[in-house]
Amino acid sequence: MLLFFFVDLGAKLDFSTLGGEVGPAVILSLFVLIGNPLIVMAIMGYMGYRKRTGFMAGLTVAQISEFSIVFVAMGIILGHIGVEALGLTTLVGLVTIMMSTYMILYSQPLYERLAPVLGVFERKRPFRELAVERQGRAAGQPDIVVFGLGRYGARLMRQLRQAGIEVLGVDFDPEIVRQLRRQRLPVRFGDGEDPGFLESLPLPDARWVVTTFPQWDCNRAFLHALGEAGFKGRIAGVVRDDIHGAALGAAGVERVLNPFNDAADYAARAFAAEIAYEDAHRADAAEAAVTQAAVTQAAGTQAAGTQAAAPAQSAAAAQPAVSPPAQVPARPQETEP
Repeated sequence: MLLFFFVDLGAKLDFSTLGGEVGPAVILSLFVLIGNPLIVMAIMGYMGYRKRTGFMAGLTVAQISEFSIVFVAMGIILGHIGVEALGLTTLVGLVTIMMSTYMILYSQPLYERLAPVLGVFERKRPFRELAVERQGRAAGQPDIVVFGLGRYGARLMRQLRQAGIEVLGVDFDPEIVRQLRRQRLPVRFGDGEDPGFLESLPLPDARWVVTTFPQWDCNRAFLHALGEAGFKGRIAGVVRDDIHGAALGAAGVERVLNPFNDAADYAARAFAAEIAYEDAHRADAAEAAVTQAAVTQAAGTQAAGTQAAAPAQSAAAAQPAVSPPAQVPARPQETEP
């Protein structure tokens, strides 16, 4: 039904009146694209959030959305406004929806350019985010800090802890942080691209920092923030393609991990080891069979020889014993008278 509603609404649109609405549409579009984010940043700064959090949240409201057209249509049906307002609202909606999409896509480069002038929207002490950060402070000094606790980062953290290595996890998703804390894992909520937040982490004593951020723009901002925070340890990055890996390597990342390549290499080694084991087992089995056959043959030959010698011995035993001839006593010689 919603589709047919917009089709009917578009059919009522008078394109001949759009030319006269360009000026007001530009002014209203600028107000939505710039004014709305500024208002949100001011509110979030007052509530105790950092300027980057407010900026990213403000970009999501830099459009009027299609519901504004619905409200205008209701006003036209009720007779409160004229039909010409529909053209103005449509123009503003098209401009703001298109521009806000690219503002969100390139939010990180925009923030890097505007960060120096956005300090007015942040308290000296952003108590709301600091309170969340204090809740997850680790007891010991971690050897490895993992940024990004998705499937790969969370599993990496668990395996390191099972190996007896002190590790700290950091993620910007409060739901992920909440779930891992239920599992009694040392995690912190915060933005890894914010130098102010990184300064609150126990980075000076960490040996490794691992970033699992999927986009190069995020990793570039993260590496810049690490430099500002004074981190001197070693950095590892998780990538999903060779282009991202080459960019991280050029940025000074010491170890680049590609889960897909690593998984394929591990599978190849596992198959090769299994095949080599099977071949060795077959060779041992064949050698054992040959040895067993030789032993069996030798035993058979010995048994045959024994059986052939047995009848001869039986025949010899059956013949009667021959007594030596009896000695006849010598006849005495007669003497002549």
